[in-house]
Amino acid sequence: MITQKAPGKLYVAGEYAIVEPGNSAVLVAVNQFITASIEPSELTFGNIISKQYHDNVVSWRRKGGQLVVDNRDNPYHYILAAISITEELAVLMHRQLRTYNLYINSDLDSSDGKKYGLGSSAAVTVATIKALAKFYQIPLTKKLLFKLASIAHLDVQGNGSLGDIAASVYGGWIAYRSFNREWLNSMRRTKDLGTILRTPWPELKIELLTPPADLKLLIGWTGSPASTSDLVDQVATTSYQETDSYHEFLANSAECLRKMIEGFKNGDSQLIKQQITANRLLLQQLSLLSDVSIETPALTSLCDIAEQFGGAAKSSGAGGGDCGIVITEENDNTEKIINEWQKEDIQPLDLDVHDIDELS
Repeated sequence: MITQKAPGKLYVAGEYAIVEPGNSAVLVAVNQFITASIEPSELTFGNIISKQYHDNVVSWRRKGGQLVVDNRDNPYHYILAAISITEELAVLMHRQLRTYNLYINSDLDSSDGKKYGLGSSAAVTVATIKALAKFYQIPLTKKLLFKLASIAHLDVQGNGSLGDIAASVYGGWIAYRSFNREWLNSMRRTKDLGTILRTPWPELKIELLTPPADLKLLIGWTGSPASTSDLVDQVATTSYQETDSYHEFLANSAECLRKMIEGFKNGDSQLIKQQITANRLLLQQLSLLSDVSIETPALTSLCDIAEQFGGAAKSSGAGGGDCGIVITEENDNTEKIINEWQKEDIQPLDLDVHDIDELS
């Protein structure tokens, strides 16, 4: 049995701006994972089984070189896209396609099904590709894994920056600059997969960051799951994107992220905290001008409480619910923050940063 895992993620800063090619964000991988395990099938069909979907089994057969799913109405779109792109590469590398059973297990959501917004679709895509690549003996680098998972993810979701893919692939704290997805869509229509994977992707940059020794990450969950793709689509479909205000938002976000990344490189926790606060204000302005709810009342409460006790806080990811993040230093009173959160029904999540690990 081959088993591989991929961590979840949280956005620290740069949300929404990152969907525009060439813009940057800071993300962190967290120590909760999706695990993919694979074994050969002795039968003429294979199964995909996921605890995430209450052990619902999707059976599939192979017709020629194509994987055909028996049940078309299934919740496994990201897994199937990951299988498709990995097997496309396997064929290019002259691997014999095989039948297998794939088991998916997730601890990114709670045992009672609560979704925390930790990027499960990205993590399941990455974990599936890692397991299949090992099954087919395909050597992976992190750059190749990122590209394969990005293609699979975009085939399903159609939007987003793919920063969550980068966090699941690289681990730790990262600075991520988004690539030109229109370029990728054009390449998929006109070029073979091998050419796409060998070609440098315009604007893409992934940089590992080392946090200051006294920097701490605190995560709170507001109990209101949000759909990232829906919120991103809402901003994308407003006329606001054509305004000077939107371009000003992008410019201000770029400067904020430049300073924040500088803070990581210089070990300056105060500068990082200042830019967390600045980024929160930028997202509030975006919400007001685009008429899209990013910072909900519960997230406002989460952030305001953290600031009362010395932390710098903001919504994480698309907002609209889910998690807020707090950057604190060792002398900040995190215990008081947590106590006040609990009075407001905000759940502190027992998460830590997933350190960078090597592919195996």
